[in-house]
Amino acid sequence: MTRGTTNPNRLRRVDRWMAWALRDVLRAPSEPPVVVDLGYGASPVTVLELAGRLRAVRPDVRLVGVEIDPERVARGRAVADPPRVDFVLGGFEVPVPPGAGAAPHVVRAFNVLRQYAEEEVTGAWAQVVDRLVPGGVLVEGTCDEVGRLAAWVDVRRDAAGRPEPRTLTLAWRLAGLERPSVVAERLPKALIHRNVPGEGVHALLAELDSAWARHAPLAGYGARQRLVACAEDLRARGWPVHHGPGRWRLGELTVGWAAVAPR
Repeated sequence: MTRGTTNPNRLRRVDRWMAWALRDVLRAPSEPPVVVDLGYGASPVTVLELAGRLRAVRPDVRLVGVEIDPERVARGRAVADPPRVDFVLGGFEVPVPPGAGAAPHVVRAFNVLRQYAEEEVTGAWAQVVDRLVPGGVLVEGTCDEVGRLAAWVDVRRDAAGRPEPRTLTLAWRLAGLERPSVVAERLPKALIHRNVPGEGVHALLAELDSAWARHAPLAGYGARQRLVACAEDLRARGWPVHHGPGRWRLGELTVGWAAVAPR
């Protein structure tokens, strides 16, 4: 069981990214898509917030909060609105309520794997993606207590049924940001012990800090413009930086997983 730390708006950065990056996944099925918030914690607030944000993309989306603590599930059921929002007891097997669909289209697992050993991550990913519909997505990551720093991995299922991480996204509250590498303490479990010389994620954070320093003169125009310049700088240096200024100005930077995968 996780510590259960939950604060309103703690997951707003990943919510916003999911509503944008996964919009095609949510809009594809003819039936209402099922999205699971796995290990939502002591309060159901993040489930309710995600439901509200995803309805802007798919009004009939169904949210399911999954927890292994019966008391937390009971708190969720007190504010449930089935079938739009429901709560069930479970873990990585990702159960869904009867009538909600055979399997989820998207599973978000935030601040869940931090307490596990690094070697257990792939097994947990495999167990979750095995429950997804074809083309489904696992979003697994970590954030700080108030959501100012966050990082997450987009994991799919490959042709052989194995988990296939596609991208790593880093997200910051740009106001007052001293250097991008502060997000290192919130890297997903698969990477948090890999921030050492010789590893891709260490090289990425070092390059980001260098670019942030080089573009310090842009600080007068705002941190958003400074991060856009950093992203363009990294892309010019060969990093597989995804998307464009519209996302970077939000304090997001997404890179291809191959560039940061543990060596």
